[in-house]
Amino acid sequence: MEAKMYRPFKTLPPLDSLLFFEAVARHGSFTRAAAELCLTQSAVSKQIKVLESSLGLALFERQPRGITLTRAGMALFGELTPLLQQLQRSVERLRAAHNTSSLTLVCTHAVAHYWLFPRLVEFNKACPGLAVHVNSTNDINEYSLDECDLGILYGDGNWPSLRAEPLFEERVYPICSRELVLDEPADVAGLRELPLIQLDSSAWNCIDWADWFRHFGVDYRPPANVPSFNQVTLAFNGVLQGMGVGLGWDFMAREQLEAGLLRRVGPFCYATGRADYLVHNRHKPLSTAAETFRCWLLENG
Repeated sequence: MEAKMYRPFKTLPPLDSLLFFEAVARHGSFTRAAAELCLTQSAVSKQIKVLESSLGLALFERQPRGITLTRAGMALFGELTPLLQQLQRSVERLRAAHNTSSLTLVCTHAVAHYWLFPRLVEFNKACPGLAVHVNSTNDINEYSLDECDLGILYGDGNWPSLRAEPLFEERVYPICSRELVLDEPADVAGLRELPLIQLDSSAWNCIDWADWFRHFGVDYRPPANVPSFNQVTLAFNGVLQGMGVGLGWDFMAREQLEAGLLRRVGPFCYATGRADYLVHNRHKPLSTAAETFRCWLLENG
């Protein structure tokens, strides 16, 4: 006697009908669901009837002015949506793990513009067949990296869910435009008499002038009515435009210093002990593309 084939999911309705149902329930309309699915309204309606027949339940109440979910329909929609979202994420992770041609990286605006961009130019020359998609945002932390292969994160390197490898240490010193005429300060306290461009870092993890002076044991309170910016990149542009003396992060200022566009004001430097790290989820293997870029960046960064 021929053995019967075992079908563990034989009680499930047709999977296509579940996808059609999710679209109709989400939109609350056969017409809008059909437009999203690029099908006719009758084709969508037919799939819903197939699903209702398979379940032996009515999922929608047809009314003169539209449709509403029945109690059974609401229960199915509540269960189905997170399952489909989880399946979508699983498929995306699977594709990313075997992607040999592209990767995604997230970092701050300043790091993307002043540190990463010139290195991307060199990487594209070395590996022209591999594309790096950069997501630049200042709203970045340990828990916002799940959707990207790699990230560049500032801190002490101690993030439980991340593998972190140092890229560059944080070194901060006063800088100004080469064209700005200033009296050179004899000591750190003398810097307080210069026109200092203020950085308001209250909304994010970054030092300001008060923090910088405190490291040297000098009390400082910014005067009223002076230029102030809430982003490092804006304050840095103010320095380039000759507005005054600003805090210069070495990873941003070094190229302009070497080109003669900026100069340091005094020999004072605050090495904070923190750094920017190349990070990725320690519990998720990197794709071939991400591993290639990771190795290149650590070697050439």
